[in-house]
Amino acid sequence: MDERNISKALLILEDGTVYRGRQMGKAGKAIAEIVFNTSMAGYLEVLTDPSYAGQAVCMTYPLIGNYGVTPDAESRRSYVSGFIVRELSRTASNFRCEGTLGEYLLEQEVVGICGVDTRSLVKRLRDKGTMNGMIVSEPELVERLEVALGRDPGVRLQGVCSLEGVAEDASVRKLLSEIADYRTGDVVSKVTRDKKKMTPGNGKRVALLDLGAKRNIARSLAQRGCDITIYPANTRAEEIIMAHPDGIMLSNGPGDPKDCGSIIEEIKKLVETDIPIFAICLGHQLLALSQGADTYKLKYGHRGGNHPVRDLESGRVYITSQNHGYAVDASSIPSDVAVPAFENVNDGTNEGLRYLKKRIFTVQFHPEACPGPQDSEYLFDRFMDMMGKEN
Repeated sequence: MDERNISKALLILEDGTVYRGRQMGKAGKAIAEIVFNTSMAGYLEVLTDPSYAGQAVCMTYPLIGNYGVTPDAESRRSYVSGFIVRELSRTASNFRCEGTLGEYLLEQEVVGICGVDTRSLVKRLRDKGTMNGMIVSEPELVERLEVALGRDPGVRLQGVCSLEGVAEDASVRKLLSEIADYRTGDVVSKVTRDKKKMTPGNGKRVALLDLGAKRNIARSLAQRGCDITIYPANTRAEEIIMAHPDGIMLSNGPGDPKDCGSIIEEIKKLVETDIPIFAICLGHQLLALSQGADTYKLKYGHRGGNHPVRDLESGRVYITSQNHGYAVDASSIPSDVAVPAFENVNDGTNEGLRYLKKRIFTVQFHPEACPGPQDSEYLFDRFMDMMGKEN
């Protein structure tokens, strides 16, 4: 195949680093926070995880799309702002396959880039920390940038270079400023549902606050017979309390937890009740903030399906799925409110809290992980037991 006939694309980081590649998905440009995920499988679940709203995801596994698109979406559509891979498989082989990943990205209007040196990109993000970036495949802009870089625009599509030498160019300076100024902002309101939804069951009644919930949270509860009512993120606490649920579930979700001030105030009201609460990921962070703890941004976050977490009570280590860029500051947790229950083996960050004098526990990782691992799925059973107990 003549590479000159392939649509070129560029990934430009806010520090001026440029990665050459080829267009994948929708043509155009997208500015986002650039993050990476270390999972070897589950790219469809990543694409449809609402927690990635406002972010462009780089998959570290080099071949993506080999089993196509399967019926494993975690939400009704893709929420990522961009997708970055080393090699996009042009063919798919799986008995559940419903189409190719390339077709899906076009259908979902996801701007993507393939042929990127993802190892170099991930090393840079680990060294310098998470950065904003732009994926661009608009021919005129790509050609203008290629010329500014002083490279032959006709042949080589792969490679890494820098805009540092042409930073004085007004158009380049404006472009880098636009990238650096990007903020994810209030993304929870963009991914939560518009109205509440009821999933009948014959067991405990659970109120699930949708902060950007993955489908497998509700599925994990339904498998245990729960009667589930899913509420939009902006639901007032009084509405949930008046429904007299046996338990409350706070879901995962995207963005900086400190941008969710009004939601934090409602969660504070839920904590004041005696209703058992189980919170995951963003829900874990928001509940901690509601009780006087603090959160901070991690250098490059935890995203993937192979993160070891230690249960501080038993000492047992579980392999978990994670997707977060913020963490609860363990030193800020009021000692009379909660105690750390889990910690990340790699960097010692907090991975869960057990609340004192309340039937509440929260985790930073994903016990509902699909495609896995499922080591910590037992936490849903703990929640069931907690709803069955009296104070």
